[in-house]
Amino acid sequence: MKGRDASRRMRELRPMFRHLLVIAAMGTWTHGHMNACAQGTYQFAVLKYNGGGDWYANPTAVPNLVKFCNTQLGTAIRTEVATVEVSSPDIFTYPWLDVTGHGNIVFSAQEADNLRNYLIGGGFLHISDNYGMDPYIRPALKKVFPELELVELPFAHPVYHQKFDFPRGLPKVHEHDGKAPQGFGLFWEGRLICFYDHECDLGDGWEDAGVHGDSEEARRKALQMGANLVQYVLSGMEQ
Repeated sequence: MKGRDASRRMRELRPMFRHLLVIAAMGTWTHGHMNACAQGTYQFAVLKYNGGGDWYANPTAVPNLVKFCNTQLGTAIRTEVATVEVSSPDIFTYPWLDVTGHGNIVFSAQEADNLRNYLIGGGFLHISDNYGMDPYIRPALKKVFPELELVELPFAHPVYHQKFDFPRGLPKVHEHDGKAPQGFGLFWEGRLICFYDHECDLGDGWEDAGVHGDSEEARRKALQMGANLVQYVLSGMEQ
């Protein structure tokens, strides 16, 4: 899929994502809606990147987030989460790409261009620093958007105040170096196209309970924050 066609495809998909969320929020699901969405209409994907980092970390994270959103937000996202390579034209079929890992991440020129077209066209990228990714993800994003800077979102930003209220921003899932969790964003023409959680381990909090031994409260808050992100993104809200 060429860049122009791919961008058009993402623009076509975004109203459908928003429509799905609006129906759920209004509580106006009909039997026809349920039949149409019984198998899940939309699918999220984990991004498989190069560079040696463990892109495959947290395998239960996004599936658990999807299940939580389907229950709490009334979305109809497919519970089977795809894996897609950065260079693949298939990224344009997913409204949400998820990135995690502990180490190096490298984008080729073609991969950077593909990801740029995807994000400009309406896609969304969530990055969860699994402790160790920060020095690598920042230059990688610079290759995709050399003209943009990651900016820390203020606590008043709507992403923290969707269905679930987080007046002090991101919840702290795992402790690293005694630092506060931070939520950074990339904005394109006022739209949040990428959210990067740092010193938070949000994705760890989405994993199965037995993986990290996190408390039920920590997991609940992590999933609620993730649901806020999904609700914000699929509703097409702007900065």
